[in-house]
Amino acid sequence: MTTLTAPLSEAPLEEGFRPHTSHWGVFSARMKDGELEVRPHAGDPDPNEIIQNFPGALRHRARIAQPMVRRGWLENGPGPDERRGRDEYVPMSWSAVLDKLAGELRRVRDDFGPGAIFGGSYGWSSAGRFHHAQSQVHRFLNTSTGGYVKSVNSYSSGASSVLVPHIIGDYEDLVKRNVSWEQIAEHSEIVLAFGGMALKNSMVTGGGSSKHVERGAMQRAHERGCDFVLVGPLRGDLPDEAGAEWLSSIPGTDTALMMALVHSLVVAGLHDRDFLERYTVGWPVFERYLLGETDGQPKDAAWASAITGVSAQAITALARRLHGKRALIVVAHALQRAEHGEQPVWMGMVLAAALGQIGLPGGGYGYALGAIGYYGRRYNAVPMPTLPQGRNAVTDFIPVARISDMLLNPGTSYRYNGQTRTYPEIKLVYWAGGNPFHHHQDLNRLKQAFARLDTLVVHELAWTATARHADIVLPCTMTLEREDIGGNANDPLLVPMRPVIAPYGEARDDYAIFAELAERLGTAQAFTEGRTVRQWLEHLYEPTRAALAEAGLPAPSFAEFQASEGYDMPQQDDDGGRLRAFRTDPVAHPLPTPSGKLEIFSQRIASFGEADCPGHPTWLGDTNVPDAASPFVLVANQPRTRLHSQFDFGGHSSGAKHRGREVARMHPQDAAERGIADGDIIRISNERGACLAGVHVTDGIRQGVVQLPTGAWYDPVDPEEDKPLCVHGNPNVLTRDVGTSALAQGCTGQLTTVQVERFDGNLPPIQAYDPPVRKAS
Repeated sequence: MTTLTAPLSEAPLEEGFRPHTSHWGVFSARMKDGELEVRPHAGDPDPNEIIQNFPGALRHRARIAQPMVRRGWLENGPGPDERRGRDEYVPMSWSAVLDKLAGELRRVRDDFGPGAIFGGSYGWSSAGRFHHAQSQVHRFLNTSTGGYVKSVNSYSSGASSVLVPHIIGDYEDLVKRNVSWEQIAEHSEIVLAFGGMALKNSMVTGGGSSKHVERGAMQRAHERGCDFVLVGPLRGDLPDEAGAEWLSSIPGTDTALMMALVHSLVVAGLHDRDFLERYTVGWPVFERYLLGETDGQPKDAAWASAITGVSAQAITALARRLHGKRALIVVAHALQRAEHGEQPVWMGMVLAAALGQIGLPGGGYGYALGAIGYYGRRYNAVPMPTLPQGRNAVTDFIPVARISDMLLNPGTSYRYNGQTRTYPEIKLVYWAGGNPFHHHQDLNRLKQAFARLDTLVVHELAWTATARHADIVLPCTMTLEREDIGGNANDPLLVPMRPVIAPYGEARDDYAIFAELAERLGTAQAFTEGRTVRQWLEHLYEPTRAALAEAGLPAPSFAEFQASEGYDMPQQDDDGGRLRAFRTDPVAHPLPTPSGKLEIFSQRIASFGEADCPGHPTWLGDTNVPDAASPFVLVANQPRTRLHSQFDFGGHSSGAKHRGREVARMHPQDAAERGIADGDIIRISNERGACLAGVHVTDGIRQGVVQLPTGAWYDPVDPEEDKPLCVHGNPNVLTRDVGTSALAQGCTGQLTTVQVERFDGNLPPIQAYDPPVRKAS
C-alpha cells in the first residue's frame, strides 16, 4: 500500500487558477478578462484535450437561462402528447414552476403510486461526489415520493454485466481487480485485442483521472518486445505507440474468430488441458460443439475465414503465436453492444482459459481493458466520499436500454436473466444528468415512447434534444459554477472542486432544486437532513479523513483539504485480485459462480432455455446483415472530441466537425464507387431514418464499413415530420432498439446496416444549439 503524500508536489497553480476535475481528467481553471482558461493537471503525462470544450461551452447560447414549460402541457395539463419535441416553451419563475411540479409529483405519487415514476438520469453529468445528478435525483425520489422504477446495468456493458456473474463471478473483479497497465508494461508478451483499446475511451473516467497512463504503458510494453494484435474493422482502435498488427475483420464476427483460434489450438494439441481440468467446468461439452460433433460443423479456421474475412492461414498462425506466451486476451465493450453480445464476452474467457493464462500477471482475460479509465488501475485503500441515496421502496426495474419498450408496451412481459418480467406503466419520467437522445437507439421510436407519458421533467444546463422533448425544463448549473469533491476509487488524487464563475442566468444546483421541491412535498428534512451544500461536503469527506487517521496517515481536515490543490490517497497492492488468488488455490479461493470455477458451460444459463443465449458460447450470427438496400455495416462508436454528447457545442468538439456536421469515415474504394470524395457531405440511411455527415476517406477502415461516432446532438430538419432527416450526424436515428438476447437485454447500438450516398442538395442549417421558440406566459 502506498503512502499519502502531502498536498500535491507538482508546481503550485498560477494565480487565479482553481483546481477542478471532470470525467476527462483533472484540470485547473480561471476567469481572466472575461474568458475561461483551462489547464490540465501538471502531473498528467497524457492529458485529455476534451477539457478544451469548457471555454466555449461556459456561456454558449445553448445554455438554458430560466425555467421553461412546454405550452401544450401548461395549457392542457398532463397527458400523452405528440407535440413533445415540436412545441414552443413558456418561461416561468422558479416559484411558479416548482409549485406546478410539486403538484404533479404529488398527483402521480398519490393516484398511481411511486411505481408510476421512472427515475431516469442515466448519464455522466458532474464528476463531483456530491453534485452527481443520478445520486441527487434518486435520493430525492426515494425520500420524497417513496421510490421509483429504476434501470439496471449500462448502455456500455449491458450484456457483459449480466453474463459475467454466471461464468466468472464478480464483474468488478474481472474489470478492475485483475490485469493492470503496470502488468502489461512489465509482463505481457502478446496482447490480442478484439475491438482494440482505443485511447478515446480509456481517457475517460467517472470522477476523472489525474494521470492518463494507457498510452505510456502500451509504448513501454511494445518497446520491451510485447506484440499487440488488433482484430476489428478500424485500424485506429490501438494507438500508434502499441505498434500493432491489424487483422481487419468483418464487424460482429469476433466470436467465430475466437472459436477458430481455440479449434486450431485443440487440433494441434496446444491447449492447456491441465488448466481446463482444474479451473473450469463444461469444457467437454463445449469441445464437442467446437469440433462439430454436436452440429456437424467444426469451428475451424476455414469455417471462420468465410465468416470473418480473415484468412485461414492468418488464424492458424495467430493461434500458434499465442501458444507458450504470456498472452492477454482483450475483448472491448463494443463487441457486446451488438446482437448476441454475450457470446464474444464468453468466448474471450474460453480462449484465455484454453491458453492457460487466466490469473497470471499480464496474462489471461482483460475484458473491457481500455474501455474506460477505471479499468487496469489499482483501488484506493480508503473510502471515497459518497452521497447516500436512501431506500427505494419500489422493487421494479428495467434493463437500461429497454426504456422505449417499457413506455410503448406497459403490461407486456419480457425475459431477463432467467426471469419473466412485466413492463410497468409509467406516468412521469424525471431525468437529470443524462441525454437519452444520445444514448438510446432508434430515436424516432424513442420520440414515440416519450409521447405516451403524462409528464417528462428534465434538469439540464443546455437545450439537448431531451430537454426539447420535456414538459418541464429546469436549468441546472455547470460543474465550474459550484463547489464539490472530485475523484474516483481507482485514482489516488482527491480534488477540491472550486467554482470559478457564478451560475449562468437563473440556473440552480440540482440539490437546491430538489430541496425546494422536497419542502413543498413535506419531505425537506428527509432529503436535506438539515445540511447546506458545504455541510454535506464536510459530512461526506469525514469517512475518508477518519480512515486515513486510523491508518496512521496524514488526515487533513476538510478546511485544509479545500484549501489545497488535492491530496493523494493510499492505494491497494496490484495483486491480481480474486482471479490470481483462484489460480493460486482454487479450493481455498473459489470463484463466486455456481461451481466455484470458470464456467465454459453454464448449467444455470442453459436452464433458462433461451434460444439466443444457450449454455455455452455459440456462433449465432446476426439477423441484420448487409443487403442491396443497406450494403454497409455502420459502426456507431464513441466520439474522440467529447464524452458521449456532453458539450458537443464546445470548441474542441465543434472544431472536429466538417461544415458543422459530424464526420463519418469510409474506405477509398467504397467512396470511389459512389462518386464520393474526401470532404463531401453524405446521406446515411436505412428503414429507421437518415442523417447527414461529413466524410473522411481513409484506408484505416475496412471496406464495406462506415464509421460514425455518437454524440452529435439530434437535429431534425423538420420536427413536424415523423422520421425527419437529422442534419447533424446522429447515428442513433439509424441504430436498432432491440436487446442483445433474452438473457441480458443489453444495448445493440454499436452495429447496424445502412445505405450511403453523396448529398448534393442545399445543406440545411445546424439548429441543434439554438434555443427553441419561447413565448411569453
